[in-house]
Amino acid sequence: MDLTYTPEEEEFRAGLRDWLAKVLPGLPAKPSPADWPGRRAYDLGWQRRLHDAGYAGLHWPLDAGGRGATPTQHLIFLEETERAGAPYVGANFVGLLHAGPTIAAEGTAEQRARWLPPVLRGEEVWCQGFSEPGAGSDLASLRTRAVRDGDDYVVTGSKIWTSHAEVADWCELLVRTDPGAPKHRGISWLAMPMDAPGLTVRPLRTLAGSTEFAEVFLDEVRVPVTHRVGAENDGWRVTMVTLSFERGTAFVGEVVACRRTLGELARAAKANGRWDDPVLRRRLGRLHGEFGALWRLTQWNVSESERSGGVPGTGGSVFKLAYSHARQELYDTAAEVLGSASLSLEEEWTLDRLSSLSYTIAAGTSQIQRTIVAERILGLPKGR
Repeated sequence: MDLTYTPEEEEFRAGLRDWLAKVLPGLPAKPSPADWPGRRAYDLGWQRRLHDAGYAGLHWPLDAGGRGATPTQHLIFLEETERAGAPYVGANFVGLLHAGPTIAAEGTAEQRARWLPPVLRGEEVWCQGFSEPGAGSDLASLRTRAVRDGDDYVVTGSKIWTSHAEVADWCELLVRTDPGAPKHRGISWLAMPMDAPGLTVRPLRTLAGSTEFAEVFLDEVRVPVTHRVGAENDGWRVTMVTLSFERGTAFVGEVVACRRTLGELARAAKANGRWDDPVLRRRLGRLHGEFGALWRLTQWNVSESERSGGVPGTGGSVFKLAYSHARQELYDTAAEVLGSASLSLEEEWTLDRLSSLSYTIAAGTSQIQRTIVAERILGLPKGR
């Protein structure tokens, strides 16, 4: 892997820095974390600015409405936007990082034309309807049913941990279309409009007090057959494409953020005297090495994705496993550096620390990632 930058890539970086320096001072104030309509408008507004400047869907294929940028340009974009303190994808993350790339890879020409441009322009928000009360880690055990009725599927069931359901226009929904088939083979992937009759959204409050997740109840909700992505009962394979994006490339911007946070912690430790503790210095140094290695792994995964047609491989599970635990240790270390100042729920450090606890569960538990690494990368026999 060549880690040097070409003159063209450095020119891209310079142009991006110049644009960020001009546009960021003019952004409106960030809304309250509890103001979801405001957060939706803020995040969509930022996405529209990216689109108008030619930075939306930077790494998406040209025929999907993207810029067709190289993996290195994509990583430069993530580095520079994070270092400049630009908004992250926010409420747009399912559409931009999961559903959109899946539709780009698996959808028909009509589906790509319908759903991808509004995501890139900052006009529509997606949520993820995968997990169920009895099918979280064992996703293939989902029981939400979709029965074919003419040109529609009639969907009945419930979903949980549905990200951004309160403000979403569309849901990437997994349903069981053949209850008699083996559990991995009777699933289909649907795009469901969130204003469909029979759909109820109930927000869930997290440990940090936020409500970015919800329960979704489906009572004979009709979804057109034309909204199915992939063949009927081939949804598990399509889902693996979605999860490969979720685990392989969706977290890359956060690695940059964690490296910045680590630098802030080191400066805080020097300011409050904790830097004199050699154990703490070693811990910070080791985290610096871990996040540096994770960034290199990110570069490798993104490059590998490009070589394999744009879909990340199983190496994303290695990244997800290592990153989840490194992030938790980072915010445990933050509590050690900051002391009682890190205990207030008004402090961003505290909210980030509470949020970090979910990372070993979200997007597939660490136990599942270890199984994927063992079976699909190391070639070990399947456990019983």
